[in-house]
Amino acid sequence: MNPSTIERAYALARAGKIPDVATLKRRLKADGCYAVDALLAPRNISRHLAAICAATYLADAGAHKP
Repeated sequence: MNPSTIERAYALARAGKIPDVATLKRRLKADGCYAVDALLAPRNISRHLAAICAATYLADAGAHKP
């Protein structure tokens, strides 16, 4: 069974490859997820995902520095 759009959004955000929510939405749509804008519209969800993206993307970028 495929994960829901919300579950997929959180998984991608935690992966450290997505810098922001706009990029996350584009990726979800490209992956074939449905109702991305509507499901990520609530402020608490979008802010939480933005914080996760920012923290993990920066942490991932810092991990590759010599």
